[in-house]
Amino acid sequence: MAIPFIDLGIQRERIGAKIEDAVLKVIKHGAYIMGPEVKAFEADMSAFAGAKHTLSCANGTDAIELILLSLGVAKGDAVFVPAFTFVATAEVVPMTGAEPVFCDIQADTYNIDPAKLEAAIQAVQAEGRLKPAAIIAVDLFGQPADYPALSDIAKKYGLHLICDSAQGFGGTIDGRQPLEWCVATATSFYPAKPLGCYGDGGAVVTNDDALMEKMISFRVHGGATPTDAATMNYTHEAKYLNVRIGMNSRLDSIQAAVLIEKLAIFGEEIELRQTVARRYNELLGGKVISVPHVRDGYVSTWAQYTIEHESRDALQAHLRAKGVPSAVYYPIPLHQQPGYAMFTSGTGDLAVSEAKSKTVISLPFSPYLDTATQDEIVAAVLSFENQG
Repeated sequence: MAIPFIDLGIQRERIGAKIEDAVLKVIKHGAYIMGPEVKAFEADMSAFAGAKHTLSCANGTDAIELILLSLGVAKGDAVFVPAFTFVATAEVVPMTGAEPVFCDIQADTYNIDPAKLEAAIQAVQAEGRLKPAAIIAVDLFGQPADYPALSDIAKKYGLHLICDSAQGFGGTIDGRQPLEWCVATATSFYPAKPLGCYGDGGAVVTNDDALMEKMISFRVHGGATPTDAATMNYTHEAKYLNVRIGMNSRLDSIQAAVLIEKLAIFGEEIELRQTVARRYNELLGGKVISVPHVRDGYVSTWAQYTIEHESRDALQAHLRAKGVPSAVYYPIPLHQQPGYAMFTSGTGDLAVSEAKSKTVISLPFSPYLDTATQDEIVAAVLSFENQG
């Protein structure tokens, strides 16, 4: 049987009956959009994240944009993002009128480098064309970014610190969630994520009351908030008083029903992911350029298991021939993408991002990866090492 890159089938065998019952309940009650399951899931998410508020939305990209819009990020602002990540992190910035500023990453974690970030902030200030406004740190491959250091920089320069935890929701630093350092955390429920639904979905968790109120407005066409309605003496449905230009980004009730059941076992799955990753490291350590490094006190959710190899493309072809799937996240850093060539403010040394894009390769991974299959994957990697 073919090896799946991310095996969602085993999880479905475990909780499939509960999910089917939950979905059927939604179909029967008919509140298909923003129904009772959405509110229940948002409450569960808040409890899991230790957050005051959760705002669900249509996808993880919208989640980041909702934060930026609600913070007032706009034309003339600079938003600092890592150069080595999926395009969605930078994509939402021009949508607000602001400009992304690309920063290099740390070689061991692939996350934004605080020292390079500060240099980029200073370069933008010296240029004088843009106003530094926000930092979006990405928890790449599941490991939280260095939020204590990033928070110090954000406070020093008066910037909003945002966590893009599309890959790393549930990761911690010394037992603390990134939200303890950030104004908000965005995440994605794309099916392949550690916490994924059966379609598309996303969410923001925050402790900021004012931010939450504005995000609720932006989520549904810029409709009036309670504050807006009181100020303007408006008593009809909020969505018919459009105070700001918003979007339509709601979570379907069926997806919320799926996520309620998945979140119930998510903590256990994070622990299972540690076991699988640890065994990979033991089997591959010292036999490729590098295996993933998780810093002391950090817990990764292991969205991907990513190694480095000097002959990455040849290794990928070899694995394919052996029936082992793999993926390259990401072959082209954001500052080298054609659609982002015009964003050059503050760009300094991005050599680490460029180097890693040529060597990283991710292997099949899930919390339920059995040892026999894992041995087969490792044997395929090592057979490439030993050929010739």
